[in-house]
Amino acid sequence: MKHPFHLKAVWNGGRNSEGHIDAGGLKSVISIPQEMGGPGTGTNPDEMLLGAAATCYVITLAAMLERSDITPHELTLESEATVDVTNNIFTYERIVHRPRIVLQADATESDEVKAERLAHKAEESCMISRAVAGNVTIETEPVIVKASVGSM
Repeated sequence: MKHPFHLKAVWNGGRNSEGHIDAGGLKSVISIPQEMGGPGTGTNPDEMLLGAAATCYVITLAAMLERSDITPHELTLESEATVDVTNNIFTYERIVHRPRIVLQADATESDEVKAERLAHKAEESCMISRAVAGNVTIETEPVIVKASVGSM
């Protein structure tokens, strides 16, 4: 079964103008980031690729934890991308996902090991990670902790 997704973009002007995108739940102004000599309004392709990779990763991780009967007390994610500019050539080099999985206070050592294994496996299973494989290095640096008894 195939699932089509559609995006409409409008761009009026040259390199340093801005445009708009509409992809259903994603509606945004777009432009080149200030760091790359653009106006920096709205979002940009670099943020959108990082957003796609991060949301795909965290949703995949949540599903894998659920299927493994692990219900985190809290699941958060910070992701960072690195874009290299050499000789005016822009290369999206690397994404690092840093999930923080707070397990229930009564989680076992086995749950901790499984959660860490799944944190790494989710990156390999994510559709976006697979789409950019071979072009962008993706790393995972999970932190697994147990909730304190009083925080439940």
